[in-house]
Formats: sequence, C-alpha cells, structure tokens
Amino acid sequence: MLSVEEYQHQFVTYLEKYTVAREPKNLYEPIRYILNLGGKRLRPVLTLLTAEIFNSTYNKALNAALSIEVFHNFSLVHDDIMDDAPLRRGKQTVHEKWDVNTGVLSGDAMLIMAYQLFENYPPHTFQALAQLFSKTALEVCEGQQYDIDFESRDDVSIPEYLKMIEYKTAVLVGAAMKMGAIVANASLEDQHNIYEFGKNLGIAFQLQDDYLDAFGDPKTFGKQVGGDIIENKKTYLYLKALEFSNETDKTTLRQLFASNPEDIATKIETAKQFFLSSGSAEETTKAIKDYTQKAFLVLESLHISDEKKQLLKDFGTGLMHRDV
Repeated sequence: MLSVEEYQHQFVTYLEKYTVAREPKNLYEPIRYILNLGGKRLRPVLTLLTAEIFNSTYNKALNAALSIEVFHNFSLVHDDIMDDAPLRRGKQTVHEKWDVNTGVLSGDAMLIMAYQLFENYPPHTFQALAQLFSKTALEVCEGQQYDIDFESRDDVSIPEYLKMIEYKTAVLVGAAMKMGAIVANASLEDQHNIYEFGKNLGIAFQLQDDYLDAFGDPKTFGKQVGGDIIENKKTYLYLKALEFSNETDKTTLRQLFASNPEDIATKIETAKQFFLSSGSAEETTKAIKDYTQKAFLVLESLHISDEKKQLLKDFGTGLMHRDV
C-alpha cells in the first residue's frame, strides 16, 4: 500500500501522459487545462487505493481512476457554466478563459473520453465498470437538476437536500471506490459495501464543502467564498438556519435568499451571521461527523484486514478536517 500522496503522484504522472496536445487545439486545450488545474484528486486516489485494499495493484486501476477524474471534471465544466462561476481551484473557469460554446463542446468530449478508458479492460470488467458508470453519471445529472430546481423553491426539505447531494456528489465517490473493487475482482458483497462507505463519505464531503463555501479561507478554498449564498442555493446551512429560526428571522432569511443585491459582500456576511447565530453552522459540522461515522460503521462488514480498515478510517478522518 502507498500513502495518499504517493497515489496522487502516480495518478498525476499517468494523467500527464494522457493529456498530451491533440488537434483540434480549441477542443482539447480546454480539456488539458481543466484536468491539470490540480486539486487533491480525491476520487481517482480512492479508486487506486481501493484496488490495493482488495489485493490488486494500483496500476490495474489507473484507467478506471482516470475515467472517474475525466468525468468529474466534465461535470465541473458544465456546472460552472450553469452557475456562471468565475473561478475553479483559484483559476479562471473554462467558459471564462475561452467561451461558453467551447466549455459545452469540450465537456461533451470529456464524457466520451471517460467511457473510452474502459476499453482497456477485459469484457467482464468493462461491462461492470460501464454499468456502474452509466448509473452514476445519470444520477449526477439528476442531482444537478435537483440543485437547479431548488434555487427557485422556498420549500426544500432536509431529506430532499440530502438526496440531491447524494446524487450530485456522493454517488461518484462511492462509484470511484467500487470501480477499484471491480478491477480487483472483489466479491459483490465487498463491492456493495465499499460503495456504501464511499457514498456516506461523499455526503460528509459535500456537507463540508457547503460549510467551507461560507466559512472557508479564500486563499485555500480555491473557489469564490460565499458562492452558494450569491447563487441563493438552499444548502444544509440555509435549511437548518430556517429550521432553527423564529418566524421573523425566517422571513428575513428567505428574503435575503431571494435577492440579488449589488452589494454582494454584505449579503454574504449577513447570511453567515444567520448561520452562526441560529446554530446552523454548528449543526452542519455535527452532520459532517455523523455521516463520517456512518461510513466508518460500514467498514466492519468488509472482508479486509483491520490494518486496511484503519487506513480507510484515517483517510475519512483527514477529509473531515480539510480546509480546501
């Protein structure tokens, strides 16, 4: 087993060989750009790690890991267009650096490229990976649509929100781990359980992302802090603030999240004060811990050594305490 940093290094080395210059330049250069922007490479690292957890080698899982990373970045390119986001990992988003049409077309190409990578596996493995990928990709699209729908609704419930982040974010984390298990020919039971571990970890990860969007350090977060507030997104922070507030504060908070003022900084700061004073911020950090613990409980069912279970637990604990 390698360290997380070593898996990252091995993956990035493989990625660099994959993202060579290709023609037409205006199609492939944006793809190279987004794939080389950096980040922790959480999902592909999990694929490589999981393959070795189930007694294979990370080399065999590199194409599956790359597929997950290409798909994830495809979704980011299109999400940034829909959100009109100016920054991604501290740099210009693809549609800002080029234009919207380029972002759409390059994103489309990335989706196809993600599928192509499965062609490097034997038929049985190819089929299992493709089936999981198709299911996951569709769920990610469903999650994105829920997210868009919620922006114009004022009656979003906590269960609805949790379903949205499960589909939009968490299923891809679960799939990344299950792909590693598939490549390693793990049992169907272990494939299912490692997926559940990843999915619960993914929910915790997204709740942490929501929290950092409001309270993160702009220097390390890499995205525009307060972006969810600007977009009037009904995050866990917002929904819990509503739940914990009196009627007067609920009305004020709803009005704030229905506005698009020129003074963005004041809107962000006002929302953050609501999140803190209502107890919503504290409740969100509790939910992050709860879903992380839920993921850890699944580890007991895996047919792997205690040492490997602890390795997965350490990885999850590290995610819970991240600042980016």
